Amino acid sequence: MRLGDGFRPPQKRSILFLVVCGGLSVGAFLVALAAVRPSASAAPGLGQASAANYDESKAGNIPLPDPLVFNNGKRVRTPAQWKKRREEILKLYQQDVYGVTPKRHGRVHYQVFDDSRDALGGKAIRKQVTIYFPTPKAEAHEDLLMYLPANAPRPVPVILAINFGGNQTVDADPGIKLAIVWTGKPPTRRKAPESSRGHDKGFDVEKILARGYGFATICYQDIEPDFQDGYSQGGLREMFMPPHQPEPTGDYWGAIGAWAYGMSRAMDYLQKDKDVDAHRVAIMGHSRLGKTALWAGAQDKRFAMVLANCSGRGGASPWRRNYGETLASMSKAFPYWFCPNLMNYVGEAGKLPVDSDELIALIAPRPVYITGAQDDQWADPHGMFLAAVAAGPVYKLLGAEGLETDQMPGINQPIAHTIGFHVRDGKHAVTAYDWDQYLAFADAHLKAR
Repeated sequence: MRLGDGFRPPQKRSILFLVVCGGLSVGAFLVALAAVRPSASAAPGLGQASAANYDESKAGNIPLPDPLVFNNGKRVRTPAQWKKRREEILKLYQQDVYGVTPKRHGRVHYQVFDDSRDALGGKAIRKQVTIYFPTPKAEAHEDLLMYLPANAPRPVPVILAINFGGNQTVDADPGIKLAIVWTGKPPTRRKAPESSRGHDKGFDVEKILARGYGFATICYQDIEPDFQDGYSQGGLREMFMPPHQPEPTGDYWGAIGAWAYGMSRAMDYLQKDKDVDAHRVAIMGHSRLGKTALWAGAQDKRFAMVLANCSGRGGASPWRRNYGETLASMSKAFPYWFCPNLMNYVGEAGKLPVDSDELIALIAPRPVYITGAQDDQWADPHGMFLAAVAAGPVYKLLGAEGLETDQMPGINQPIAHTIGFHVRDGKHAVTAYDWDQYLAFADAHLKAR
């Protein structure tokens, strides 16, 4: 079982680097985690997923909004004008999709509680850092795990990934601190078991180090709970909630916004670490955390590159397409990922003032790589490609490359310009093939600096 979005309905085959109770077995751990993060049986309304459309002729094909047209209809013609248009798009995303991200509240500080010079059999330096950041109600914190290649010249470029099950799941290294995560019904926070070490096979830390990159990761559960009404359980959204506001309303940020905020706080630390080249930090996320990486990169220009793995609807896939997962199905299972205003567009996604091509364009001219999978039609890989194509003119305006084609590539045929894209064989997961493409992309854009 992959620790991703959980539910994936039966599908037709078609073409297309930023837990529980001690003593539980891995199997019991996954059962408990599934109880917190909705699956097909747990998510209300998703029993109707068999009615999801997988016929391209019925996808709707509503034209995507042009990122190079101002709200008043005037066309963007210069990079200077794009700066103003970019602010318009950001505000629309905050208003109607992810919600308004609060400004950083006070001074961020850090505690390095582990600095091992002989990790992974001497191949790496391991650092573990607790990052503390104040909020209006209390001081929040998250744990960052970082490996640096032992023999690489300093400072090194780093891939920062956000993970699902705790830092200990990315590698079996016994020196990694066990995470505290949510589990059970009702969800409670407990310490992860030893058996969860290295369970997430989506990260090949040693491969990344061997290519000369550092690898850093944080767990999204350190930041904000991933379940309905989690905003009231001590996560960031509750900590920033105004005193007289009982629950999220309007443009109040959703969980994706909170997780993206946590990635930026990790970047605050990476800027201070002299072993890290803070101008060469890429961020990576899978599934809902691919959505998170896109939104974090759109808001925070300090991230030099964005790697979004199978991000699907609410990420790189356009809201306007009736294909696979839709806003209607997400509104029943995961409305808390987004701001409440987004739910006003259920059944009328074509009226949204923004769409995913503009989300990708917000990252321009920085490199962005988007992936899909052949057996993950629920995430609409063709839609992700269309959005990447539509973002290309912004990259061109800023002197970079888009995808440089409007022809959907075949399976396992990556496109790698300033915008990168591939659809590989297989399912909704992070695979060795994905990492091979990401590292080649990083070599071309980060090592070349």
